[in-house]
Amino acid sequence: MQIRPKRFDVGPILHQEIYQVPDNFTADQLGATLATKGAQLLIDTLRTLPERITNRREQDEDGATLAPKISTSMSWIVWEEQTCVQIDCLFRAIASRIPLRTIWMGKTIKLLDFAGKCNISLSGRGRIPVPGSMSYQKESNTLAVCCKDGWVGFKVVMLKKRLSAADFYNGYLHQSFQNRYGPPKQECLFHSNRTELHSAGEENSLTQLHAVY
Repeated sequence: MQIRPKRFDVGPILHQEIYQVPDNFTADQLGATLATKGAQLLIDTLRTLPERITNRREQDEDGATLAPKISTSMSWIVWEEQTCVQIDCLFRAIASRIPLRTIWMGKTIKLLDFAGKCNISLSGRGRIPVPGSMSYQKESNTLAVCCKDGWVGFKVVMLKKRLSAADFYNGYLHQSFQNRYGPPKQECLFHSNRTELHSAGEENSLTQLHAVY
C-alpha cells in the first residue's frame, strides 16, 4: 500500500493477494502464515516498485469491516445463544490471548484446551439438558457443555488453578461431593455472565483475508 500523508492505513494498493483461510486455523497460526506471506509480497513489491506504482489502484471500501480491539468482554460464552460453530470460532480467534470464560457457582471459571463438538446422548437419564448443562466424558477425559445447538468439550478448566476435566469432575461434580456440599447435580450449570457481554455482540465470519502492500 502507498501510504498517504497524515492518514493511517489509507492509500492506493500496490500489491495484493487473496489468501483462503484454512479450516480450523487459529489466530496465531493465521498470524504466522500471513507474516511470512506478507514478507514475500513486500520483497516482490520493492523489486518491481516503479511498475507497482504505475499500476496502483484505489482501495474499494465496499465490504470493509470494523476490527475492534480484543477485550475480556468478548470471552464470555452465552450458552443459550451461541452454537457449537460460534464457540469454536471464538476459541480459535481469541483464546490464545484471552481465555473463554463462564460462571459456575457464582465464580468465574476459564475454559481451556477446546476439544470441539461432542456427541452426547442423555436419553434415559430422566431430564432434558439445558444450555450450560455439564456432562463428564470419561473415555475422552472431556468436560462437555450444552450450548444452543449441541455440546462442546473442554479438556482443562481454570478455577483457582488449572484442573483437568477429570480433576474438576472428581473434585466438584461427582455425586458424592454434591450430596455433601453443593446443589443437586441437575442444578449444577455453567451460567452466562450477561453483565459483561460485549455490547456489539455480532457474529463476524471471515472466509478470505487480503494481504495488501
